[in-house]
Amino acid sequence: MSEENLSFEKSFERLEEILEVMNSGKVSLDESLKLFEEADNLIGNCGKYLSLAEKRINILLKNREGDLLLDDKQKPITEDFTPIADNIFTNKE
Repeated sequence: MSEENLSFEKSFERLEEILEVMNSGKVSLDESLKLFEEADNLIGNCGKYLSLAEKRINILLKNREGDLLLDDKQKPITEDFTPIADNIFTNKE
């Protein structure tokens, strides 16, 4: 399966595996270059997912009139996102 078809989570997991292998010092230069190239593709894939997620969040931040909320520089206003599950496990409200 190519890197472009992997989910964000699978791409990130593979990046961690590559990092572990490369940090082991037990791979040849040629293999390191192949792993680096794969990692570069995976980083691009993760970036695409994050960009799409940011766009979806911006859409969700529209106000009631249907306009995107913008700051004084005409950039979308964003808010920090904390998943509800984090609150459950940390007893934060």
